[in-house]
Amino acid sequence: MRAIVVGDAGGPEVLRLEEVEDPEPSPGEVVVEVAAAGLNFIDTYQRGGLYPMQFPFTPGLEGAGVVVGVEGDVGEWSVGDRVAWSSALGSYAEQLAIPFDKLVKVPEGVGLDIAAAVMLQGMTAHYLAFDTFPLVSGSVCLIHAAAGGVGLLLTQLAKKMGATVFATVGSAAKADLATGAGADHVINYSEVDFAEAVVEIAGERPIDVVYDGVGRATLIKGLGLLTTRGLMVAFGNASGAPEPLDLLDLMRNGSLYLTRPTLFDFVATPEELRSRASDLFAWVGGDQLNVRIGGRYDLQDAADAHRALEGRQTTGKVLIIP
Repeated sequence: MRAIVVGDAGGPEVLRLEEVEDPEPSPGEVVVEVAAAGLNFIDTYQRGGLYPMQFPFTPGLEGAGVVVGVEGDVGEWSVGDRVAWSSALGSYAEQLAIPFDKLVKVPEGVGLDIAAAVMLQGMTAHYLAFDTFPLVSGSVCLIHAAAGGVGLLLTQLAKKMGATVFATVGSAAKADLATGAGADHVINYSEVDFAEAVVEIAGERPIDVVYDGVGRATLIKGLGLLTTRGLMVAFGNASGAPEPLDLLDLMRNGSLYLTRPTLFDFVATPEELRSRASDLFAWVGGDQLNVRIGGRYDLQDAADAHRALEGRQTTGKVLIIP
């Protein structure tokens, strides 16, 4: 079968399409024919060396497809089932062996491409809005990169829960997408200083929670926008890892809280994984959550997909199609 292989850390050019052995499942695993794999910033962190990996490896944590083989006791799964996953390394491939407890069922009426597009980023938006800072009616949040995959979904969930949303984007076209997702105030940071714009709209320190997946370019400045005892949620590093923070800055800015969560601690059990996925699929199927697929790249063009993502040329979700 064909798969993308990374032999050593580096730029997108290290993503190589190779012929590899078909996966042989261990007991408790199923083999899935991959219909689509999701592109995520974590893929670039692993490829580039920010997150240490054992080389060589096939990237991609998220996808959807059809079960084509099983080994041993795999619970309720059988050949022909439509499934999706968010934490199975090796998804940039035509087939993948996955432990059965990492799978969720894709309901009829939800396409496999949509399932692949909503898993990792959708569940990230879910835990950010429901657990890290449980939004309620009257909450005021700032969502960076609001036209990206997580940003568009998180904006919709925040509005679903009655929050006021400040959204930052990098272009006029992305501003239209954030507005379409329901954001109340959209700030194009390529034209204005986002912190000054927030203050101009709402006054000093109006934000209860900042959802920051950008990192170095935004995190420190965002602290000055938080209300007393507000929360900075640093969940990504799209512009690079944030600079070291003096903990006394949290005190000086009003006894702030800071957390650096990761999805994998919020889907730590099969029950939690399936509960979050079930919510997302129900909202998608009921037209309560719009999943924007902003691009599709053939497997052999995975390097181009990485370049587009890192170059901030993408919106919504990007898929890799084997």
